Amino acid sequence: MFNIKISSRNHAWIGVISLGFAAFIFNTTEFVPIALLPDISNSFNMNEQDSGIMVTVYAWVVAALCLPLILLLSNTERKRLLIIVFALFIIGHVMCYFATLFNLLLIGRIIVAGSHAVFWSITSALAIRIAPPGKKSQALAIITTGTSLAAILGIPIGRIIGELFGWRSTFLIIGILALLILFILIKVLPKLPSINTGSAKNLPVIMKRAALVGIFISAAMAVAGSFTAYTFIAKFSTDLVGMTKNEFTILLLFFGFSGIFGSIIFGKINSKHPLGILPISIALMTLVLLALYSARISSILFFVLCFFWGIAYTCMMLSQQIKVLELASDATDIAMAIYSGIVNVGIGAGALIGQQVINSYDDKVNWVGYYGGAIAFVSLCITVLITLKYKQLFIELAKANTGSEIIAH
Repeated sequence: MFNIKISSRNHAWIGVISLGFAAFIFNTTEFVPIALLPDISNSFNMNEQDSGIMVTVYAWVVAALCLPLILLLSNTERKRLLIIVFALFIIGHVMCYFATLFNLLLIGRIIVAGSHAVFWSITSALAIRIAPPGKKSQALAIITTGTSLAAILGIPIGRIIGELFGWRSTFLIIGILALLILFILIKVLPKLPSINTGSAKNLPVIMKRAALVGIFISAAMAVAGSFTAYTFIAKFSTDLVGMTKNEFTILLLFFGFSGIFGSIIFGKINSKHPLGILPISIALMTLVLLALYSARISSILFFVLCFFWGIAYTCMMLSQQIKVLELASDATDIAMAIYSGIVNVGIGAGALIGQQVINSYDDKVNWVGYYGGAIAFVSLCITVLITLKYKQLFIELAKANTGSEIIAH
């Protein structure tokens, strides 16, 4: 056997990329049941509306457990915690594969959701810690690329596997991929002591930081605004724009690729323009949502709007994460747990608002863009106020973190 030496820098990038792949499978498993819902319903002799509760429960569990679990595990060494998270993730998928009753499937999904809650509470901070010096934005961009690829490849491939081999095989293969990634992370990650994670006593301190609380509120509103429309993008594209199912599939792929493009843009410009990228991205997303109804005249226009929507949403999420980590550098995991929970609350709230909008108007889906844009506009106002009021603080934090990430080897 050849003894191939890998530099610590290469180890760092392998670790970051592996976390990116992990983000891919964690996000794939969150949304792939939507594509598999008809098959799951048939196998348990249920209608889709009843079996769809597994999607709702997953989001609620993630939102509810993010903060409690990270507080409970605040002193756990991060590599060990990551191993535990992956173990639970794999066990949950094995349970889904062997589930003979819908309730057993639901239990498996709850276990996966619990691991999901911890994973997204620690991953962004871990990516920054292990990334090479000066590569914080690029490391976060890799994580977001993994998230975008879930929409581009993970969900469609999961559906194809389900059609060919049964929906259970999709969950099993996700579990196997998680096992492979776990082996890589065990090999390349150093021990990562729990530092700057915070504890319950940090909560009052964190919540007294007006700029951070403002980011949390802005994030909840922005995500809710986006998902008010995005949850019903299929209905919007087919009923209003007149796209075929095949065209809609292409649109989803296109939307996902725009997210990757957005992450590249963010990685290149955030270090130069850390102050403006968040309000500009939310402003762009607001304009896109308000303009959605005009896309009824042309599917090409709808594609263009979705392209900018994906870019804006990706840049917004990345910028928010950077600011949360900077504003809570003494309690990163707790702050990210709160942020992750808020994002899931926003997703659920947006879906609920969109549903109510569609049920309240005769022309139904036409209005989701307007309502989503109005909610996003509130987020934009909050963001602009925070940016102006705490401009000097954000500038100082950005300067302090440029090229000075904490590396744990």
